[in-house]
Amino acid sequence: MKNTTVLISGASIAGPALAYWLARYGCTVTVVEKAPGTRPGGQAVDFRGATHLTVLRRMGILEEVRRLQTGGADQDIIDGNGRRLAVMPGSFTGGDVEILRGDLAALLYETTSGSCEYLFGDSVTSLTETSGGVHVTFERAAPRTFDLVVGADGIHSNVRRLAFGPESDYVRHLGHYYALARLGGAERSVMYNEPGRLVAVGGPKASAFFVFASERLDYDREDTAEQKRILAGAYQGAGWKVPGLIARLPDADEFYLDSLSKVEMDRFTKGRVALLGDAAYGNTLSGFGSGLAVVGAYVLAGELAMAGGDHRVAFGRYEDAFRRYAGVARRATAGAFLAPPTWGRIRMRNWMFKRRLLLRAMLRITDRFATNIDLRAYESLAGTVS
Repeated sequence: MKNTTVLISGASIAGPALAYWLARYGCTVTVVEKAPGTRPGGQAVDFRGATHLTVLRRMGILEEVRRLQTGGADQDIIDGNGRRLAVMPGSFTGGDVEILRGDLAALLYETTSGSCEYLFGDSVTSLTETSGGVHVTFERAAPRTFDLVVGADGIHSNVRRLAFGPESDYVRHLGHYYALARLGGAERSVMYNEPGRLVAVGGPKASAFFVFASERLDYDREDTAEQKRILAGAYQGAGWKVPGLIARLPDADEFYLDSLSKVEMDRFTKGRVALLGDAAYGNTLSGFGSGLAVVGAYVLAGELAMAGGDHRVAFGRYEDAFRRYAGVARRATAGAFLAPPTWGRIRMRNWMFKRRLLLRAMLRITDRFATNIDLRAYESLAGTVS
């Protein structure tokens, strides 16, 4: 793998996790990220089951992730008068260990910055595959040729668009949007529902977290002010403390809105280009994104190492090893669960949280999905230090 050059697009979770393993196997790795640096804050992400934790342990970051974990606190489900209706336990949303996405991204960057090159504030503008590599042009950096390119740049992947085709061919809108806003602390972690709408404050996702039903919206993904207006319109007439939260949106110093969407692809690789994490098998708020990212990075890098850098062999093995495991992301429908469409569905969802035996059974099923892959000890098989 020495002298194999790899460009990774995306510096959130999947990209730096892959960079860690590829550098360890001797590759020369460059990570390009359109943001000016690692992105702080964001929602909490979690890892669950022995498979996720094993990969974090093999990366040498499990104890640091535990040190930075949010705690996975319980959250009260309330009515419009603030009365408790049910409790969503932290174990349901937080897995075995939960950490803010920004904290995890910073940790992964710190772990890899000494062995990899990072190009912040830049992005890929074209990919041209040749017999000997992929010629890449950037918005700012000079053009270069790499042996391999990996898109780890999220559900709206730029690399997927350039190498595979338009987003509309691979990303399906699931009928909901979500938003995160930093609006100050809350004394109590609660979530409130109306048909097709959820608001949560003080919980693990953000200081204010919203999910609402909507057809696909046409808006500028770079225009935060427009997105805040969209959110305000979606919550017109809402009860509880929602009007006060919406009134504070213009002053929110951290805000993000996006659709709940699912990536549907027959293949994760094409020629010398591979997709990883949400770019390949994302499903917004499904609960498996971070685990799929780190396990996928481990498998992709490991197969490349086992194949001596031969991408044709390695990419095929990555597809074979990961397709069934990644399929767990296709099953989740977070929008209808978090923001049920009717009062009856809301009551049914709340009732589930009062049935501990049912809840434990659901958690066991979730853990089974999270461990449904045989992890090879690639680092030992490839002859590196374990």
